[in-house]
Amino acid sequence: MLPSTGRGLFYLAYSGLKILKPIAVQTINRQKLLSNRNKYNTGVFLVSLSIFTSNTKPIDDSEENEIEEEIKSKIKEADLLYKQNKYKEVYNLLKEYEDSSEVEVLWRLSRVLYNISQEHEMRPDEKKALIFESFDIISRSLALDETNFANHKWMSILLDARTAYDGIKARISHLGSVKNHMLKAIELNPKDATTLYMLGLWCYQITDMPWYQRKIASTVFAAPPVSSYEEALEYFIKAEEIEPRFYSQNLLMLGKTYLKLKKEDKARYYLDLACHYPIATDDDHLANKEACELLKKFKTIRRQKEGDV
Repeated sequence: MLPSTGRGLFYLAYSGLKILKPIAVQTINRQKLLSNRNKYNTGVFLVSLSIFTSNTKPIDDSEENEIEEEIKSKIKEADLLYKQNKYKEVYNLLKEYEDSSEVEVLWRLSRVLYNISQEHEMRPDEKKALIFESFDIISRSLALDETNFANHKWMSILLDARTAYDGIKARISHLGSVKNHMLKAIELNPKDATTLYMLGLWCYQITDMPWYQRKIASTVFAAPPVSSYEEALEYFIKAEEIEPRFYSQNLLMLGKTYLKLKKEDKARYYLDLACHYPIATDDDHLANKEACELLKKFKTIRRQKEGDV
């Protein structure tokens, strides 16, 4: 079912995923003055490099290489912080490049702003502002480089999250575009397990869409998007094959999809894995709770059947 508000079509914070490895950093736009926004931070970033002053002198190769190495170093540090779920620290580290044309920085900024927007303490107005800003950044990053798979991956997430604020009809009207960005991301990086999970979830939710949303979809599309539990299962399985046990929610969805297909033994296997998955993030907690509840229902049904014998 499509959530009405909040996290977007994909019920993900991407908080515990080992998502992306650094890609070669593009050459920085020399003439772009990099901004310094003071969000989530009470300090002031002091730019000491003379290239960021109004009286900029031509940059020689050694200075340019130094800048590129600095950005690479910050991206590496940011990725380590991201794996530790230190989202505000990631933002503070990269925000000085928010107005640059550094694609490898921009999509990471978009990602971390989205993650911050999903934190429980965020007020609705703060959440909305962060999602809108995140969408604007990923839109700019994608315009700069349409061959970067992370741009398409995060555009699919942010497009859905952004259009959720325009109502269910607007959201449904973008379902095809959301999937197309995921497909493009997989075309560019076939080994990204989280995008495969996202595709599986898209297929599952389209198949599981309630009647009133299907009715809306039929007014938006000449041929509304369709899928099947079998197609969803293929993506979930492929994600697990590429990176086993990478995400508690993928294990949960494998169990739920097998339930839909009435393959209870396989469903119990994956639900048990999700139920006992080490909890490190909110997503893990949610997967653990739902999987354990489904397993309890299995046991109750089994006892009832045994009592009838």
